[in-house]
Amino acid sequence: MRNFYRGQGATEYLVLLAVVLIVALVSVALLGFFPGMASDAQMTQSQTYWQSAQPIAITEWAAKWAWGTANYAYLRVKNNGAYPIRITGIIGADGVKITHADFDVTCGASGGATNISDYYYLGPGEEKYFGYYYAFGLPCSRRIYFYGSGGSGIYVGGATSSCANSTTSPGTVIMPSMGFEYIVYIEGQQVTKRQVGKQVAIKCMPPQ
Repeated sequence: MRNFYRGQGATEYLVLLAVVLIVALVSVALLGFFPGMASDAQMTQSQTYWQSAQPIAITEWAAKWAWGTANYAYLRVKNNGAYPIRITGIIGADGVKITHADFDVTCGASGGATNISDYYYLGPGEEKYFGYYYAFGLPCSRRIYFYGSGGSGIYVGGATSSCANSTTSPGTVIMPSMGFEYIVYIEGQQVTKRQVGKQVAIKCMPPQ
């Protein structure tokens, strides 16, 4: 009789353990599914990857809610390669390339939509930024947005998660992939290339 109860107890323990494991797995899956729930580890891995990307790295980034699924974007890009490059476009997760940023007239630009290729020539080790001065305290505007729908104009599309209009829970911008189109200058030759990289996951700053 004692062996029977021992066996029953062991069976109940295994069933209970299986239920706990199933609940834990479902919880993890749901956390990964809901927008804006990227873990700190995911964001750290994303940042580490892009800081060492070749030839175009992103050394700093930030995002803020603008409206709807539009997010102010700040990207500091660096030429990690051995040759000069000229960035000609940014490729969103939807595969659409944007070729313009919105410049302001206070920093020597003509103002309005400006070709990215006109400004983003980078020698080896050189850095420049995209960003909106009002949102991020920058000296000049080179404005682009992360956007949750189709990309066009100055909107980098394909974000699966956007910032929120909340000071306590501003959310996370997630771009499943992102990339650049650029020209590399090698010994007098110009070669057009694409660099498409891994996920971009940015913890949002509180809105203005």
